[in-house]
Amino acid sequence: MSDVEHHVADTTFDAMTGGADRLTTRATDASLATEPPETLRVMADALERLGFDVAAMLARSGLQRSDLDDPDALVPCIALQQLLGAACAERRRPNLGAHVASVVPIGAFPLLDYLVITTDTVAGALEQLERYFSLVAAPCTLKVVPGEKATRLLVTGVVNPFLAQFQTSMVVHHLREETNGALRVSHVSLVEQPEDPRDLERLLGCAVRAPAAWNGVEFPLDAMPIPLRRRDPALRRVLEGHAASVVRATSRSHESIVDAIRGVVVTRLAHGVPDVDGIARQLSMAPRTLQRRLAAEGVSYQRIVDDVRREAANRLLADPSLAVNQIGYLLGFSEPSAFHRAFKRWHDATPQEYRQRQDRATAR
Repeated sequence: MSDVEHHVADTTFDAMTGGADRLTTRATDASLATEPPETLRVMADALERLGFDVAAMLARSGLQRSDLDDPDALVPCIALQQLLGAACAERRRPNLGAHVASVVPIGAFPLLDYLVITTDTVAGALEQLERYFSLVAAPCTLKVVPGEKATRLLVTGVVNPFLAQFQTSMVVHHLREETNGALRVSHVSLVEQPEDPRDLERLLGCAVRAPAAWNGVEFPLDAMPIPLRRRDPALRRVLEGHAASVVRATSRSHESIVDAIRGVVVTRLAHGVPDVDGIARQLSMAPRTLQRRLAAEGVSYQRIVDDVRREAANRLLADPSLAVNQIGYLLGFSEPSAFHRAFKRWHDATPQEYRQRQDRATAR
């Protein structure tokens, strides 16, 4: 392995799984810590598209490809380090971080991706990236810096060569796709010299300046008003309300077990709420322990789910652009009738009656 590859293999775990300690605070040994499989699944899918034998790589961590398909599962945090380290060791491609990002599809990180692509312009997309990037478990942050001649998106925080290339490549490829190829990038800036600068410039379709003082992407000012092809203000408002709930839930430093469960449930509503065993796995505790802690606080798991759904329903019904049946789907109800029954129980009124009542109250 080259010096750069050794550096990637040694530091990828810290850089790419920096959020895992929030989910596994009881684990003190990194080899024992676990996390949801989202990031590992995204990387595994991308490496498969690039021709790597991901099944063999995962087997070294005691995992099968199917282990990554259950969103409620937990995988060892160190598995990501081992997967990317193995890929680097094969030396199939230079600039692996950028190549991996180039084949990650939009929607791989659903909430963040759709918050970005439903904005009106490139400028709005960059603002959304800066505002909501904490939704993904990355140790770095993104910061928009407007200037007189250009706008920069900085990648700051815990950033190694792999992560710097991955984040900058992801931004360039996704925004270029969402502008139907109209986006022009001034250059990509990297603190560390890439393994093959010409390969990286061909992949990104722009100049690469390295070594430089900052990691990120510089855009010309005339790129800022370029419209995005899937701009959707109504959907964006819904997603922003949902994202705000997620951010609030995950930002508490001393949350109760009820707060922790609410934080998990609110991120899963549209995909179907997991049962209590699935919640326990995500919180890294035994189901009996979770039930015991809930009993100590005098609340049931179903009551928490019910409260989260009721609060979300009230918020979504305030948006007149959303049909009632759409709201039921966003709340994870499989049938409109199930949503109507639940809402009648909450408010002794149908969703339509509740919406009309709120409209009348607002008009006064």
